[in-house]
Amino acid sequence: MTNKELTKDEKIKKEIRRLKQIYKDIDEKRKKTVEGLINEAAFMRATLEELKQMVDEDGPVDIMPQGEYSIKREHPALKTYNTMIQRYSSVIKQLTDLLPKEELKEQDDGFESFVMDRD
Repeated sequence: MTNKELTKDEKIKKEIRRLKQIYKDIDEKRKKTVEGLINEAAFMRATLEELKQMVDEDGPVDIMPQGEYSIKREHPALKTYNTMIQRYSSVIKQLTDLLPKEELKEQDDGFESFVMDRD
């Protein structure tokens, strides 16, 4: 089953599973915050896919009838997409910032072992 065949609810659940796998080792203090952000990110991602599909099908410009004439305007789905993608990016950044920082390990250049083995 491809992503396009999934319902929105199934896409959301799939994304929640994917993100929870990434954050499975998060400490207990951050877990509630992470869960909320994961749920929001999953919903936004599925919604963004829908909005993107609408814009792909209808185009970025919408014709709006105004009595005897019509005007061109930005497609409402594109406007919503542009707003939501910024919020989605913000949520993903928050999630990324909650990941444990990897400690930088000193790269062994062999000098220390060379000096110690000279005896």
